[in-house]
Amino acid sequence: MFSINTNKHRVDVDDIYDPVFEQIKFYSFDLDTEVNLWGAFFNIFSNESYNVSRFYDDDAAKMLEDILHENEFDVIQFEGLFVVPYLEVVKNNSKAKLIYRAHNIVFDVWERLAHTERFTPRRRYLQFLARRLKVYETEQINRFHQIFAISEPDRQSILHFGCETCLDVFPVALDFEKYVIDVKKTSFPTLFHLGAMDWRPNKEGLEWFIDEIWPDIEKLNSELRFYVAGKAMPQHFYDYDSDNLVVEGEVFDAVEFMNSKAIMIVPLLSGSGMRVKIIEGMAMKKCVIATTYAAEGLNYENGKDILIADTPDEFYRCILQCVTHPNRWREIGENARRTVERDHNLSVISERMLNVYHRLVNG
Repeated sequence: MFSINTNKHRVDVDDIYDPVFEQIKFYSFDLDTEVNLWGAFFNIFSNESYNVSRFYDDDAAKMLEDILHENEFDVIQFEGLFVVPYLEVVKNNSKAKLIYRAHNIVFDVWERLAHTERFTPRRRYLQFLARRLKVYETEQINRFHQIFAISEPDRQSILHFGCETCLDVFPVALDFEKYVIDVKKTSFPTLFHLGAMDWRPNKEGLEWFIDEIWPDIEKLNSELRFYVAGKAMPQHFYDYDSDNLVVEGEVFDAVEFMNSKAIMIVPLLSGSGMRVKIIEGMAMKKCVIATTYAAEGLNYENGKDILIADTPDEFYRCILQCVTHPNRWREIGENARRTVERDHNLSVISERMLNVYHRLVNG
């Protein structure tokens, strides 16, 4: 495994504890991908996507080239768009079959962010970034032997912008042994939001919920608490003047945090791909109340295994329904667990993926 270890999502390799990790050769390259004002400005006059080009480094390419010279691989899988800049290095130094696993449609995320941006100069710059990303993303798709989409809507989008190579859907998969529910630890009535706040759709969605929806929700029940957790929590969330809003920041154990709360709130207004935290919440038998954007890509039935809310009034009614009828949120949580066990089983999805590897290698 070769990994770009960025400042923003830095992982301390010494802190990785996983049986699989002990059985592989792991190469990590530290890279500063922070946005540079001058770099962003001069990039305007190039034909490159600034979002992507920040992830390329000559020294990282040299490390990868050395790995390819020392080893012969059957299949090389690119995880997400931001390692695709190293595709040429791989093609020049390996005969392996190449797979691109699209974590989402990246340009779509930026188009939606631009759509919700009110400040005109920033909106136009976001639109510019989205156009550059779209060109890059669509140009790269047919340079691989196989594409893995993470959801059916993403598969349709990839087909729409001219994919001519093999394309299959492989959703997020979970090892359900890690998602153990202890109902005695679940506090009610409680709402919670869990997500990294350095991802702009999470931050904007949570701001919208707290500003537009939470003041009315808070009046429903004096004992109702809303817990907010996630890394890189901006200071202004701690400053909200609300007795029943508890901002915890980054939590050590996300599963334990979810286990202790009842109703999961996911108010995304933009984004693409598949929300892993929703799948994890469903695995923990949580009643998830989410926007249509947030639930995109999931095979759900509104009102059965998830509640969909796109307006303040819809969120209010869904939360009121759950708070006043505890059996309702428990029933949805039970159905949610069955849904993710059906669609996101690690063993089943891994076997399907392995079959694709065999097909590619053996023709």
